[in-house]
Amino acid sequence: MFTACKPSVTVSTKLTTGNADFSNYLAIGNSLTSGYADGSLTVTGQLNSYPERLFEQFQLVTNVKGTFVQPLLPGNSGWPSPKMVLALTYSACIPADSGLGPVMYSGPIDSAGSYRYTSTVNNGQINNIGVPGIRAVDYLVPNYAFGNPYAARFYNNLNGTPLDELAFRVHNMHPTFFTMWLGANDVLGYATAGGKGDGSGNAQPSVPGTYVFNTYDITAYNQFDTAYDKAVSMAISTGATGALINIPDISSLPYFNIIPINGLVLTRQGQADTLQRLWGSVFKTVFQVGANNFIVQQHDGQTRQSVPGELLLSTIPMDSIRCAGWGSTKPIPKDYVITTEELQDIRNAITAFNNFIQFEATRHKLAYVDMNGFLAQIAGGYTYNGITYTTQYITGGAFSLDGIHPTPRGYALIANQILTTINGYYKSNLPMLDVNKYHGIDFP
Repeated sequence: MFTACKPSVTVSTKLTTGNADFSNYLAIGNSLTSGYADGSLTVTGQLNSYPERLFEQFQLVTNVKGTFVQPLLPGNSGWPSPKMVLALTYSACIPADSGLGPVMYSGPIDSAGSYRYTSTVNNGQINNIGVPGIRAVDYLVPNYAFGNPYAARFYNNLNGTPLDELAFRVHNMHPTFFTMWLGANDVLGYATAGGKGDGSGNAQPSVPGTYVFNTYDITAYNQFDTAYDKAVSMAISTGATGALINIPDISSLPYFNIIPINGLVLTRQGQADTLQRLWGSVFKTVFQVGANNFIVQQHDGQTRQSVPGELLLSTIPMDSIRCAGWGSTKPIPKDYVITTEELQDIRNAITAFNNFIQFEATRHKLAYVDMNGFLAQIAGGYTYNGITYTTQYITGGAFSLDGIHPTPRGYALIANQILTTINGYYKSNLPMLDVNKYHGIDFP
């Protein structure tokens, strides 16, 4: 009865930093570090990023130097493209078929003050240098900011590499502690393109010496190791300790699981008989009333029926399925399908990259955050103070409308996982966040 009245029982304990110094924190990473959500970047997303949450907890145990500076946007419409919002959606061929789903925000985007950010704190200090879309391998690409507007917003030298930018921030700030979450985009581009590239981990760059134009393939393993090691070496070059965060199994994200592979639902035997006559002589299959696997185009262009475990991208135009026969009388194009072979390529790469990230953590005596394992917990149902979070789209609570990036609650869950690892490794006792006080998806 006593514990049921409160989210938790608070015990007064003196907070300590253990073997770490959190007084000057630098966050290094990609969109997950920047606070990206709902398919765009907003000031609310930035202020709910996991680095912001970590900084708030660091403040409780140490004399933090100044403020936590992020390259904040001026508004919440989304930049450089509008964010996604929930609204009623309608089918082009079934007017009565409506539902609540994601649409692009129709108001003006945040343009004024968005294109360039300049910090006025401590000689231009910025504590969160997360860049949406950046890969580990991009850290060695010259002129990178000219191809990524998120980097161009705040990079000190637009002609340099992201590694040059990291060097500038490290030697300007002299951080005492850092987190690094890089590597997801070295796999994600291949997955969101439906396995368009080679996928073997031996891909060659489109332009010799640079991977800037090859975002649709899995980064070559040796190139990943080289770039990641250089980034870590730079982060610790002034004596900082920190935490390296590994890559979650991206195939578990809602983005790849909104449309089930057996989503071809037939309501009449006549429908099943028609499809059986159409495809029965092409490949071995049996259609039946109820759920059936979609007809898809595989990587080499051949048509077949999908098999359990394969994935469909959420970007499939649903009216093409409802109205144009995709998945039934016509195959779903290969750019929207992740086959069994492509899924294995994705998981092989994540395993290889995570092994190297763990090696770097051990080698440099840094904490290693197993976000891969934590996402698996969420996928199976993760309960915090009476609320269960899952990877279910919209209803799961942890992921935003783009199906890849977390909600504010999801980012708080991530922050707690990082805090737990930091406490275990550095013998600190940083307090956990009350995840449920942050908001999830906004409903109309």
